[in-house]
Amino acid sequence: MIDAGELRKGTAIELDGEIYQIVEYQHVKMQQRQPVIRLRLRNVRSGNTLERNFQANDKFTPAFLEHRRVQYLYNDANLYYFMDSENYEQIALAPEQLAEAIDYLKEGLNLEILTHKAEAVNIELPTFVELKVVETEPGFKGDTATAGSKPAKLETGLGVQVPLFINIGDILKIDTRSGKYLEKVS
Repeated sequence: MIDAGELRKGTAIELDGEIYQIVEYQHVKMQQRQPVIRLRLRNVRSGNTLERNFQANDKFTPAFLEHRRVQYLYNDANLYYFMDSENYEQIALAPEQLAEAIDYLKEGLNLEILTHKAEAVNIELPTFVELKVVETEPGFKGDTATAGSKPAKLETGLGVQVPLFINIGDILKIDTRSGKYLEKVS
């Protein structure tokens, strides 16, 4: 068991029969009251987030999540398949487990899968991915990076705002944490 004061961002805990990862941690001291620990938690199975307050003396059960290197292979109608890089075992996850991560999955992408007691519960994307532009308005000579932006659709179906000089076929570096365009790769 760990105390609420020992919790940090990224720590995984078991709460109400579910596994949560701490997204945000805040220690709140109020006048004439006991300090409160305010947590924003993300359910590692469903991806849903919630906010809860706890007393500083509350105790939690740590959840041990194993990180395994995998490669994304493909998806069929209702499952996404990954291959373990060490033993070549295939792991299938449902779309509900992946949530918004589906927008960044490209065949051959190397990432990590989170497992709890030998059960795959979620994936951890790399910080940046490179995706190809498949649909956008044409760029014109003289368009600059600071003049404005336009919508673009990427090969995975993700829509992002890009500078005016970006064209169909360009490879872009996208931040998976925010879903924003970072730079043109080629």
